[in-house]
Amino acid sequence: VDSPDEYLELIRKSSECCDVPVIPSLNATSPEGWADFAGKIEQAGAKALELNAYYIPNVGESSAHVEARYVEMARVVRAAIDIPFAVKVTPYFSSMGDMARRLTDAGANGLVLFNRLYQPDFDLDLLDVKTTVELSDSSEIRLPLLWIANLFGQVPCSLAGTTGVHRGVDAVKYILAGADVAMTTSALLKHGTGHLLVMLAELIDWCDRHNCQSISQIKGSMSKKHVLDPSAYD
Repeated sequence: VDSPDEYLELIRKSSECCDVPVIPSLNATSPEGWADFAGKIEQAGAKALELNAYYIPNVGESSAHVEARYVEMARVVRAAIDIPFAVKVTPYFSSMGDMARRLTDAGANGLVLFNRLYQPDFDLDLLDVKTTVELSDSSEIRLPLLWIANLFGQVPCSLAGTTGVHRGVDAVKYILAGADVAMTTSALLKHGTGHLLVMLAELIDWCDRHNCQSISQIKGSMSKKHVLDPSAYD
């Protein structure tokens, strides 16, 4: 889509024709922008919302100010809408656990771990900055896996794992750590939407081989709260 209005129309049409809940993603730059467009997304028929908090702090901006911006974003959106929302955060807070609690206290119903920042490269022939997007691979699952396992049972919200979900077993790992949701994009861009059936078959096969009757049976079973050796996470 090329404009905010087209995005809202896409949400509206998707909500009307899909049997599954439509959960759009929103990025804004001001408290007013977050609140206003979140309200429009709710009116367009979204069942929930992801706040894509993509923000590079300015040099000289304190960590306290950055954290306050995230909390204020969650607070104003909670006041503007009634549907659930999750905050997609970066992993670069010095105390991720404290930020998780502050965001849920401000009204977030879930956390998405983690947002991948666009990291530049240099073209040494043209002496220019390259902004091409590198797709993730399964090895990148480890950082969000660590924090989901640490946060499970410690914060009163849903947890979603994103980054590195290319196979069904990657989704299994996120669930074992405590995630309610495993999100994938790069795998579908590489292999097409039909790859979802492959991932689902792998997940079902793993569950069958481990006598798992439901996702709730295994969710969080390898979190820091439940694993036999919690020191493994330290």
